[in-house]
Amino acid sequence: QVQLVESGGGLVQAGVSLRLSCAASGRTFSSYAMGWFRQAPGKEREFVAAINWTGGSTIYADSVKGRFTISRDNAKNMVYLQMNSLKPEDTAVYYCAARLRIATMYSVHYNYWGQGTQVTVSS
Repeated sequence: QVQLVESGGGLVQAGVSLRLSCAASGRTFSSYAMGWFRQAPGKEREFVAAINWTGGSTIYADSVKGRFTISRDNAKNMVYLQMNSLKPEDTAVYYCAARLRIATMYSVHYNYWGQGTQVTVSS
């Protein structure tokens, strides 16, 4: 069982950076791949980035590649999403999710979800 709590969202202007954090409970955090997804109003939830259980492999959505970086600290049970050069189209609720070992870009593969943190980017 893994419980996830996101933090770090807020209202920012376009072009700035923001770092989201996801705190995970449980002693087996290092066995889980972690993903970030987002959902904008009126849209379906979409994949943003994911990292496998060792941190040695990452995948990104094309829309954020080169701007966002996912990382994890297994000693602290934390996963991060560094978001640079934010755009208004990045506005969404951002969710942290977990599944065993292998990172994928499909939300249906993830077993555990946080409550989300709002990111609003003004132009």
